[in-house]
Amino acid sequence: MTRYGTCAILLLFACGVASARSQQAPPPAKDGAEVAPRGQHPARDIKYGDWRKLCFHAAGAKILCRTTITGRFNTGQTAIRVDLIEREDGNARLQLFLPVGMYLQAGVKLSVDQNEAVRLPYTWCLTNMCIAADVADPKLLQDMDGGKTLSVAVVDTNILTVTTSMSLDHFASVRKGTAAQTFDQAIDE
Repeated sequence: MTRYGTCAILLLFACGVASARSQQAPPPAKDGAEVAPRGQHPARDIKYGDWRKLCFHAAGAKILCRTTITGRFNTGQTAIRVDLIEREDGNARLQLFLPVGMYLQAGVKLSVDQNEAVRLPYTWCLTNMCIAADVADPKLLQDMDGGKTLSVAVVDTNILTVTTSMSLDHFASVRKGTAAQTFDQAIDE
């Protein structure tokens, strides 16, 4: 490479670095996220199924039940799945499955009716879904049992808040009722 070619490459690199430094970062968010969303829009064309309760029993282990609802796009692809996982010993975990392409640092916000939002952090991503999960907040569960609508807000990679809502009409009766299915898991040693 000639001396002029090397200088041209260095000049392009320097201009790129200077350009990147001159761009201002978005303002910090008020709720602790790294950036503040620039706007919002509702998620489109999500059809929700019914709340279902599935229980799992492995030999010698306590029963684990999952109260769940799934929302799908018109294509059949899962848009969101909400799982409340409760163990017989009283421990509960809330877990959401969402499509990839979200701004992970913002986490997921859940609110019931007009109550204060609860934030769940993303815990891991697979090739087709990301999971936000945490120990279930007892106040949130109480609100879900008596509430009408569960709202979910995420931030996409365009730094726009995307929202969706699902009915809680049958949540409490399904959660406190008998399981639609119980799976017995026998372990052979």
